[in-house]
Amino acid sequence: MGFIGLFLMPLLDILGFAADLYFKVVVVDIALYWLLRYKLITVHNKYAEKFMEILKKITEPVYSIIRSKIPPISDYDIAPYVLLLLIAFVCRFITYLNQWIGQFM
Repeated sequence: MGFIGLFLMPLLDILGFAADLYFKVVVVDIALYWLLRYKLITVHNKYAEKFMEILKKITEPVYSIIRSKIPPISDYDIAPYVLLLLIAFVCRFITYLNQWIGQFM
């Protein structure tokens, strides 16, 4: 188990880091959505528009998969929030799996 765990633990660390980073990207996407919706900020800057476009390219493929399974409720899209819950579950699972493997090393 030690040899397998030696290679599995860094892989789990990388997966956990990627999931945590994607979680933060989704949180920023949700925050910007609400700020734009209530006109607390406007996107008339070319850099801000490019940033929003990059966020959309990163998050929209996953949102569309979730939307195909869970339709909007009362015209409100809950896909970002479902994605946050799924990512939180995956991060927690990776953490516990990494600790479990660490016990046997």
